Amino acid sequence: MFLLYEYDIFWTFLIISNAILILAFLIFGVLVPIRKGPKKLSSYESGIEPMGDAWLQFRIRYYMFALVFIVFDVETVFLYPWAMSFNVLGVPVFIEAFIFVLILIIGSFYTWRKGALEWS
Repeated sequence: MFLLYEYDIFWTFLIISNAILILAFLIFGVLVPIRKGPKKLSSYESGIEPMGDAWLQFRIRYYMFALVFIVFDVETVFLYPWAMSFNVLGVPVFIEAFIFVLILIIGSFYTWRKGALEWS
């Protein structure tokens, strides 16, 4: 049977941390003065008057590199617990992890062949 009283410390910590967060936002909302004006609404560039338009279009290459980085970062997150418990899990889980890494390698070769990693 699932016993809730075993998690009293967890629930207490969760409630107190959320109460502190809500209290901090409430105090911030009450104490901070709201001043609107042209200086407050202008963009800030290291103390220098802004030049040109603030809206710039970024090249799609930056997003592609970010996506590839996130894929391999998530791969590391999934492989680290597997590596720590490799002796306990055995060969079937090794095969599953090998297939997982193989799929990621095939995906990286695909993006490389498509030219998504080229800057020119």
